[in-house]
Amino acid sequence: MRGIGRDIVKIIPSLPFTARGAAGSGPAPGSSSPGAGQCDEFRRLILPHLDGAYNLACYLTRDPVLGEDIVQDAMVRAFRAFGQFRGGSARAWLFAIVRNCCRTAQAGAGGALALVVNEASLGEDGAAKLAQHPDPAPDPEEQAVQSDTTARVRAAIEAIPEPFREVVVLRDLEGLSYAEIAEVSGTPIGTVMSRLARGRAILAKELLPPAKSNDEQSRSAK
Repeated sequence: MRGIGRDIVKIIPSLPFTARGAAGSGPAPGSSSPGAGQCDEFRRLILPHLDGAYNLACYLTRDPVLGEDIVQDAMVRAFRAFGQFRGGSARAWLFAIVRNCCRTAQAGAGGALALVVNEASLGEDGAAKLAQHPDPAPDPEEQAVQSDTTARVRAAIEAIPEPFREVVVLRDLEGLSYAEIAEVSGTPIGTVMSRLARGRAILAKELLPPAKSNDEQSRSAK
């Protein structure tokens, strides 16, 4: 899943209240939006979870383009509501907003970040140092195998029905705790655990080879 953090960062300074907040560090009277003094906190606490937010949006919507739009909308909402954040897991707080934006978008509609360096923009020393490092990308055969495996796993995860898919993504791909998933989904921890077990079972059935019967095992042993 590609990263989109840099694209989202570009929209943060353009939000209206950042300029208005220059005169003071706190939020405007009667406003729940963060003041300029809290923008650094937003960047520190929220921005590191952008790729995870995009990953979640893509798996919930099964649409990378829609997922990017949803994350941008969620980030704007999170930025404006950051004054209401009362601590705890910033990742769970953001993912809950992303989840709600996904639900809204669906109701209305009925990987790795590639870094490209332009050698022309480097000095002679920089270009020479860049040339000394081999390309870390896999060879074409390795890349083909990796792409096929990634596509197969992604398709299997997307085939898991909701609400089991959501829990698998949050736990096994994003590494949220049971308590954080419960906060994101608004369900008890026991429900989270049962959904995760069911989702993993569905995924294993899709990805793992079928178990051999006793007769087949006996024939293989001969």
